[in-house]
Amino acid sequence: MPPSSDLGRALCIITGASRGFGRAVARDLSRLVQPGSVLVLAARSGDELRALQAELTDSEAGRAGLKVQVAVADVGRTEGLEAIIRSSAEAFSENIDRVILINNAASLGDVSRFTRSFTDMAEVDSYLSLNVSSSLCLTARVLQAFPGRGGLRHTVVNVTSLCALQPFRSWVLYCTGKAAREMMFRVLAEEEPELRVLNYSPGPLDTEMQQEARSRTADPDVKIAFSDMKTRGQLLTCEESCAKLMKVLLEDGFSSGAHIDVYDV
Repeated sequence: MPPSSDLGRALCIITGASRGFGRAVARDLSRLVQPGSVLVLAARSGDELRALQAELTDSEAGRAGLKVQVAVADVGRTEGLEAIIRSSAEAFSENIDRVILINNAASLGDVSRFTRSFTDMAEVDSYLSLNVSSSLCLTARVLQAFPGRGGLRHTVVNVTSLCALQPFRSWVLYCTGKAAREMMFRVLAEEEPELRVLNYSPGPLDTEMQQEARSRTADPDVKIAFSDMKTRGQLLTCEESCAKLMKVLLEDGFSSGAHIDVYDV
């Protein structure tokens, strides 16, 4: 089948939308959904979210008929998830035919230390709460809040990484979180075949997180590898990678639960 020209009249929920890849996703989705669609932008930074909201609702940008909601929320806390669902429910209408959830919010964790130094359970639990538990609980809440009915489709995207598949020395928290999240969404795809579930790996992006990786990684070989990518111009822009994600979503030919890397598109 030829790819669709748009993503329908959709409710799009994007976590980590205030900057980086999440911000690029919000911009691209705003151009690919039909009038009457809703974008729910979630992040901790209210000022950045509201600036993006203003940009996306500017009628001169050709996005008339798009409603943009801001949910200032820490997804690592229950009240943050409740705020996202509340904003989504307030904007939802019976004319919407698709729910798209982009689980993008994530943190790198402390990459300045090796595995044997992580003796504090509270520290590890805090990381996993933000990077694993929040994605599971938000996804479950979205599916419960907007259950399948005639014509309503669901697409769930997990922004993953090569680190879900391959170990990186001194990146134990990040690799563990990404691996757990990926398996979580593979299980969801098996349990609910009517959903469209995608694990999308955006590749090495030129973001603040990448800068943190280059400056703080404890393992010298990993640190040099990331620094060399920057020096050689091998990092991708968020916009380049996001365009590949939109292509995958429009073509809709992936196997539900699949891991698709930016370089495979």
